[in-house]
Amino acid sequence: MDVDLIFKIAGVGIVTAVLHTVLAKAGKEEYAYLTTLVGVVIVLGVVINLVSNLFDNVKVLFKLY
Repeated sequence: MDVDLIFKIAGVGIVTAVLHTVLAKAGKEEYAYLTTLVGVVIVLGVVINLVSNLFDNVKVLFKLY
């Protein structure tokens, strides 16, 4: 596992948290929650791609077709 991937996920989390805080302080609660939801979806997309690659590697390793 690359350390770069962990930093990318942490970066998305930090940016999402900062945007949520700024929008919440500005009184834009709906946009703050929407920003948080978008950040979660982006990270879940990355994680789902990694899990898919893991399953493909397991199939190749054990010759499961």
